[in-house]
Amino acid sequence: MAHTTASLDITAEPDRVWQLIGGFGSLPDWLPYIAESKLSEGGRVRSLTNEEGSVIVERLEAFDDDARTYSYSILQAPFPVTGYRSTLTVHEVPGSRTSRVEWSGTFTPAGVSDEEAIALFHGIYTEGLAALGQAFDA
Repeated sequence: MAHTTASLDITAEPDRVWQLIGGFGSLPDWLPYIAESKLSEGGRVRSLTNEEGSVIVERLEAFDDDARTYSYSILQAPFPVTGYRSTLTVHEVPGSRTSRVEWSGTFTPAGVSDEEAIALFHGIYTEGLAALGQAFDA
């Protein structure tokens, strides 16, 4: 199984960052390449439409509001992986008014090398976190 992690420090209190990203249907609020998110199954499944019109379906696997974290798996997507599971967490940076947002994932490449799959998701996480940072810089 392959894995990757990206993180970004944001000058904002963790609860404020979590308020923006903690909702399972909130990706369009901060992730520019996700145009739409529709929740189903009581909010446990999200159907995402990206800017090219592709659909990605994900299931919420774990959610902890107090710890500011959730994990999800991919049910359907145009990605060359299986067994995908990802976690998004907002950490408090002790002694500051800064948050560290961490996005990590594990997956099994399918038809591509570990390096190619890792590069794909590391790019998604890094670009997504950069967009999140810009939302707080504005």
